[in-house]
Amino acid sequence: MTVPSVNWNYPTAIKVGPGRIDELPDHCRALGMERPLLVTDPALAPLPMLEHAERACREAGLGCAVFHDIKGNPTGRNVDDGVTAFKRGRHDGVIAFGGGSALDAAKAIALMVGQDRPLWDFEDVGDNYLRVNVSGMAPVVAVPTTAGTGSEVGRASVITDESAQVKRIIFHARMLPSIVILDAQLTVGLPPRITAATGMDALSHNLEAYCSPFYHPMAAGIAVEAMRLIKEYLPQAVANGADLQARQQMLVASCMGATAFQRGLGAMHALAHPLGALYDAHHGLLNAILMPYVLKANQQAVAPRLETLARYLGLPQAGPDAVLDWVLALRKAVGIPHTLAEIGLDDAQADRVGRMASQDPSAGTNPLNLSAEQYSQLFRAAIRGNL
Repeated sequence: MTVPSVNWNYPTAIKVGPGRIDELPDHCRALGMERPLLVTDPALAPLPMLEHAERACREAGLGCAVFHDIKGNPTGRNVDDGVTAFKRGRHDGVIAFGGGSALDAAKAIALMVGQDRPLWDFEDVGDNYLRVNVSGMAPVVAVPTTAGTGSEVGRASVITDESAQVKRIIFHARMLPSIVILDAQLTVGLPPRITAATGMDALSHNLEAYCSPFYHPMAAGIAVEAMRLIKEYLPQAVANGADLQARQQMLVASCMGATAFQRGLGAMHALAHPLGALYDAHHGLLNAILMPYVLKANQQAVAPRLETLARYLGLPQAGPDAVLDWVLALRKAVGIPHTLAEIGLDDAQADRVGRMASQDPSAGTNPLNLSAEQYSQLFRAAIRGNL
């Protein structure tokens, strides 16, 4: 085997523990912010946790304002509107506060406030990242309120191009937030169904990263331990949302997933991205439903890795089906539907979905090089429940 030559990049300063949101003003000041724009989503905007964070900043003398005009699958228009709000308020930094949609939008806003090119010029294709005026980017403090996407330690944002009906990945290494606060108290009020969907999203990141053919042993090790945490703590977090230990461990596992997927993702995300763009469905729930179908399709290509994972997780069996059986049991335990039809999707656009999935960047690190037709077949299987 030839020893590979690769580039590795790992995360940022992470403040972990309940109550650490109280440090938010200090972290803003450490990054030179005096007038941060707090970017969140409409569901969080009226909640006490948001008011607490905003008030803490103002009491510390920071000129904080809130922007929350963001969809569940954030769009280019949302980013443009956020940039307008940033400039109108003469802000000098961004607080990314919320779930994956708010974090992705906030990072894209912080990127775009100092650019003279349109957003799509920075899509993660070729060397487009070299077009970024790095000096124009605003600093970011990230505060996740769900344990799913791990966007707080990501160097990219997934933004929907509504005119083309496609999700685009906007990338630059400096999009990685400078400081992250993982405070389990902020996730306590999350409903069980969202806890389940976001937790399964974290599992999808770790599982796909672990199965990727890309060489990155550190990422693979992180993914394995994160999956152990999810196995132990996701059912607890869904059953008892006030369990701070379970909530904190799930935030950590989510953060680990986005760290691990520097190794790459796969067919789950290759399908979830076009489905989110076409149907505006919840990203984490899509990954959760797609997971066993994709795992079955890739199973023979990753059988040795799955056997190793089964032993690490302490599953009853260690054969190729052990991980699949565990995923199916976990989904059932936390209330994830078995088919895409159960959340209102049909196969009318199956051919289009297959083409879009085969062209998605996540397809490039799937263990198997699947064709557009194979992606269409996978989509149809997930619609009908054919494993």
